[in-house]
Amino acid sequence: MPSLSSESSLFFRTEQCLNACDPAIKVSLTKALYKDWCAGELDIDREFVAEEIAEVGRPDRPELVASRDVPRRSINTEEGRVVLCHAIAHIEFNAINLALDAVYRFTDMPEEYYGDWLKVASEEAYHFTLLESYLHKRNTKYGDYDAHNGLWEMAQLTAHDVMIRMALVPRVLEARGLDVTPGILKKLQQQKDQEFIGYLEIIHKDEIGHVAIGNHWYKFLCEKRDLDPRVTFKQLIQDYMNGSLRGPFDEVARLQAGFTQQEIDDLNALEIN
Repeated sequence: MPSLSSESSLFFRTEQCLNACDPAIKVSLTKALYKDWCAGELDIDREFVAEEIAEVGRPDRPELVASRDVPRRSINTEEGRVVLCHAIAHIEFNAINLALDAVYRFTDMPEEYYGDWLKVASEEAYHFTLLESYLHKRNTKYGDYDAHNGLWEMAQLTAHDVMIRMALVPRVLEARGLDVTPGILKKLQQQKDQEFIGYLEIIHKDEIGHVAIGNHWYKFLCEKRDLDPRVTFKQLIQDYMNGSLRGPFDEVARLQAGFTQQEIDDLNALEIN
């Protein structure tokens, strides 16, 4: 059994969540972690050394394949909506791990940073359970379809620098969800799938907050390092994303999430279709 001091260590407890392979256990541990943080029961050990980033805890299935090989179906059928829900559930499962790793890996950030990302992890866990319930009602479960691992690959690429992590995960990968969700909702409304619509509306609202958290800490770190956030972001896109981003961009949601109009203009200049 872990010692009491380990149980009260923020980073030890976060590591437990990251290493959990069973989705139900990961969700339960993550929600308990955030609850204990809010209750003031966890300590920040600034001497803690995180393990080098590798594969994170996940179930044996889904099998991870290239994104082009992930199954796709028309959402005009129930099977198509199940496949779509599974794909989004996989994104949310990865998002739990990404938020947890943002806590675990970077041990010299302000206390508020940890509270923000534990909140994100807990909300991502909730999102996963919503989508999983949709699958279960249709005799499907997470893991029944192949999925891709692009989100976690970005975690590996940005493990060395918290500023780069904040720039490229919430501001690029998670913000992409803000761009595509309205179009998905419009198609689901045509199919009158009110359950799926309700879940995605919850997720979309929360994800605006998650991207806002990423924006806040990215700009905090740029200011701390005396870097121009616009210039730095464009350079990071050049270095890590071949100088372009997939659009179009949902300007309304991105403004709500803390992007400035100048930053959105920069994104439009980088856009590929």
